[in-house]
Amino acid sequence: MHVPRPTRRARISRRGFSLLELLIVIGIILAIGGLVAVNLLGQQERADSGTTRIQIQNLAGALDDFRVSMKRYPTQEEGIAVLWNKELIEDEADMERWEGPYLSQPVTRDMWGNEWIYNSPSEIEGVAYDIISVGPDKEEGTEDDVTSNDGRVDADGEMLDDFSDFAPSGG
Repeated sequence: MHVPRPTRRARISRRGFSLLELLIVIGIILAIGGLVAVNLLGQQERADSGTTRIQIQNLAGALDDFRVSMKRYPTQEEGIAVLWNKELIEDEADMERWEGPYLSQPVTRDMWGNEWIYNSPSEIEGVAYDIISVGPDKEEGTEDDVTSNDGRVDADGEMLDDFSDFAPSGG
């Protein structure tokens, strides 16, 4: 039995992809690329927020060191720059007690290039100071702000009970 061989034209048309197949493959590649881009952008924002939290912890540690040697936290006017610049101390008698710099390198700006906001005393009762990064939107008081009080206060600005997990349950 003899099977007819396809003509040359039929063989050529079977070798390549159709336009529809190419469009489907391109669509799938774009969809995967979009998913990867969305996930990477979210990771970068979380990484920047995490780095800012670490910077705030370092500043808080330096403020505690300042308090040990100076017997007080920096004033609002002195700001956090007094942690590395002795010349910003207001009282000359305090200049002799200054044992800084309290940071190995000045940390003047957060991850987004914003200057830190330092409030002393804090706007929250029972807290000595606030360190605030206004976040990527560069506006104070928005959801993306990172503060030294994150985790200490609830959404209304009230102090959380640190020992609520240890309270007896039941009656």
